[in-house]
Amino acid sequence: MQIAMVGLGRMGGNMVRRLLRGGHQCVVYDRSSQAVAELAAEGATPAGSLDELVSKLSAPRTVWLMLPAGEVTEETVNTLSALLASGDALIDGGNSYYKDDVRRAAALAPRGIHYLDAGTSGGIWGLERGYCLMVGGAKESVDRLDPIWRTLAPGQGSIAPSPGREQKKSTASDGYLHCGPAGAGHFVKMIHNGIEYGVMQAYAEGFDILKNASSNDLPEAQRYSLDLADIAELWRRGSVVSSWLLDLAAIALAESPTLSEYTGFVQDSGEGRWTITAALEEAVPADVLSAALYVRFRSRQEHTFGEKVLSAMRKKFGGHLERPAGG
Repeated sequence: MQIAMVGLGRMGGNMVRRLLRGGHQCVVYDRSSQAVAELAAEGATPAGSLDELVSKLSAPRTVWLMLPAGEVTEETVNTLSALLASGDALIDGGNSYYKDDVRRAAALAPRGIHYLDAGTSGGIWGLERGYCLMVGGAKESVDRLDPIWRTLAPGQGSIAPSPGREQKKSTASDGYLHCGPAGAGHFVKMIHNGIEYGVMQAYAEGFDILKNASSNDLPEAQRYSLDLADIAELWRRGSVVSSWLLDLAAIALAESPTLSEYTGFVQDSGEGRWTITAALEEAVPADVLSAALYVRFRSRQEHTFGEKVLSAMRKKFGGHLERPAGG
């Protein structure tokens, strides 16, 4: 299929590469001409503007935005809405707020433009591992773009469907899913990221306790000098707490047992906050997720070893660099 990608950063660029490897035709645009040139050298069709990008597409056209949530995405949606036509599809694969998706879809519907939201998880590892895709929008448009989702997604691989699902017809076991109408994809991704906060916080606190097991405040017979890198590696095998996030923590600890290059300043993407807002609106208690969000706020004032673990995991899965204090 032919598809355009706007935004060629850590994820957008690698998504284009995965699509090219899958035999799709990609037209690309970014404010960075260097990013465009790099992908053009790999087989993508370059565009110097949004107008040029749209002009190089055949109807029905499909444009995927991989941009930061907020003003830049809003402006780009508005610009493209004037360039696209009935039957075309506009996909927001960034981390937009799901209520913005509902509004945008309603605004574009009278013109026949299909707005889809695609919550995308996979970070800087997605090129090889694939991307978990949570999609919202009209079913007819989602179905038309199935070859795109299937190429970007991880596929079933060696992970068999859960017992009891063998006869269920669903793309979930392939790593992508039409979750519902406009906004549903980003809603599911929002909760995914909220859960991520809680899981990461649990690992961070656990490793902090292990590190401080050698504290002089403890009775000498109860002090343990533990190899955290070895413990992380141990837990990756046969443990009920094994996960990809633990894999990433193990990599970070193997590279730097003290994580001395991290300050422990932990940023939040915004989706953690939105998750708590949704919990409040639904009157659903979310004790762990709320606490994990507040720890990230606190980390910008004081830092623990646990927060260094959090920061290290964020860098490993998403390439997120620490923001300097006060930055």
